[in-house]
Amino acid sequence: MIEAGRTSSFPLAAILSNRVQYLAVIGSVALGLVIAVVPVPVGVMIGFITTAVILTCITPIAGLAVLLILAPLRTLIATESSFQLPLDIGQITLIAVLSTYFAGRVASHRRLLQETWTSITTPLILFIVVAGLSVFNSVSLSAWLNEWVKWLQILALSIWVCEIARGNRWRWIVLALVFSGIANALIGMYQFFGGSGALHLVVGDRFFRAFGTFGQPNPFGGFIGLLLPISMMMALAHAQGLLKTSVSNPHHLRKGGLALIYGLASVVMLVAIGMSWSRGAWLGLAGAFGVIALTLPRQRKWGLLLVGGAVVAFAAGWYFDLIPSSLIQRLSSSTQELFAFEDVRGIDITPENFAIAERLAHWQAALNMATDQPFVGVGLGHYEVVYGQYRLINWSEALGHAHNTYLNLLAELGIIGLLVYGKAWLLIIWLNWRSTQHPDVVARFAAVGLLGTWTYLHIHSLFDNLYVNNVFIHLGVMLGILAVLNDQLRSNVKVATP
Repeated sequence: MIEAGRTSSFPLAAILSNRVQYLAVIGSVALGLVIAVVPVPVGVMIGFITTAVILTCITPIAGLAVLLILAPLRTLIATESSFQLPLDIGQITLIAVLSTYFAGRVASHRRLLQETWTSITTPLILFIVVAGLSVFNSVSLSAWLNEWVKWLQILALSIWVCEIARGNRWRWIVLALVFSGIANALIGMYQFFGGSGALHLVVGDRFFRAFGTFGQPNPFGGFIGLLLPISMMMALAHAQGLLKTSVSNPHHLRKGGLALIYGLASVVMLVAIGMSWSRGAWLGLAGAFGVIALTLPRQRKWGLLLVGGAVVAFAAGWYFDLIPSSLIQRLSSSTQELFAFEDVRGIDITPENFAIAERLAHWQAALNMATDQPFVGVGLGHYEVVYGQYRLINWSEALGHAHNTYLNLLAELGIIGLLVYGKAWLLIIWLNWRSTQHPDVVARFAAVGLLGTWTYLHIHSLFDNLYVNNVFIHLGVMLGILAVLNDQLRSNVKVATP
């Protein structure tokens, strides 16, 4: 220790006398040495993960924000990087953030979690147990475990978010979710105007379908589509709050700033979904908007009028050719694909029908699996593993999943698993519906936005699987926010707007 009035021969002694600062200096030096000797991309990733850890020490919500932004980089790094990580960037950051948080709880002699059971826990565990039993019908333990762990992470994140997002803190997490969407949307916009140069994704001989960090336009559109409903509702909530507060109110500027941020974010993400040229994303968004319009008004008759008016306006635009023909053609092909299911083994494959035929071929392969194992399926995560046994003759590439979540679940978990999955989501949607009665205006709007998110998820799932590229991390976080809102409603808690 340095005594007052004396000069130390070691200038840093005053700093190093503090244990926390000492560790920080040692850690910074070690990080600098690591970054100096490893390749630049690895050093950048280490820097991001270290930042997440440091921010988690300050506040876990900040560490979670870094995780939400980094998690969708999984596919980008896997396809573009010259090196392979033992785990993807999202999983490494998730482990680092949670380990740091719980280590801090242990070091301070606090309970790891104040509550280990939320309103969302029951439906999630219901599906996890049934999906877990499919291990006895699996031929590849790694394929089963990889998929099952996703649902364990969704459960863990929903509980953890409920722990750290009490009171009004869930609003910061919503903001972090929206920023993760903006980051990917901006990358997609760059790609749309020629940043990707992917010739197989050309639209109108001028532009390129946006795919962000997902490698494919459909999951990119799906990711943005999941976040857009809650972003729009937060924009409306803060805009309403702005109109109800006077200019002299100290919170007037904050409400205006948040309304502007969420409003601009919503516009950016809406444009990005259009640039993805994803039919599933467009249809999912239409359904989400319909549910939001129906649920937002306190009196349901006004919601019905809004939905009816929107349908009439769209029908009129279609009839009078006010909607661009390219959009009409794109939407028409999606409905034909969904409802004109046929055996594709006997059709002539052309460049025009290839995409539809490919999707239908994979649907048919999933049905073949379900026919062989109707009640228990071929095993969770096993669609690609056993695809060769059930595929159609002209379609040798498995593509990872059946491009339809329900058929994929039917193939992997059978009728029992699909019914339990539906039951779990019905329970979640029922809890969400109740949460739309939250007494706090911002919380109520957020609950309506989440209801739009689940609607979007289940419509887009008719065309693709959205539990990819770490998107399940974002779903787990949003389920945690729903748990917070629902638990506040059950406790009759009205959280005052700060």
